[in-house]
Amino acid sequence: MKIFKKNEKNVKKETSKLPMGRKIRKAFAVYAVIVFCMTFGTLTVFATSDPIAVVNNLSNFIFGLIRAVGMIMLGFGIVQVGLSLKSHDPSQRANGFLTLAGGVVITFAKEILTLITG
Repeated sequence: MKIFKKNEKNVKKETSKLPMGRKIRKAFAVYAVIVFCMTFGTLTVFATSDPIAVVNNLSNFIFGLIRAVGMIMLGFGIVQVGLSLKSHDPSQRANGFLTLAGGVVITFAKEILTLITG
């Protein structure tokens, strides 16, 4: 049983190149150069003598990113509470205060964790 039917047998199909403009060709060349540089232009990185310092630096970096997200949420929560006070919408006000509280918790996550763990 054949699933695909062929109308004509022994028909050679010709392939043709897809049209590619100058902008696309230039963008592809830039992409190829970037991939080549990232693949073969790597630098040798030597480990430090103190692995705990590396872990602490990574921890500080990640908590810095988390703090930035928390500050953004804190600002958005303040805007949401302000808009809810203007429109007298209690559900929007509740969402604003929850966003505000979440932003405060996320902003001070590192301090909260150090307080819990001691």
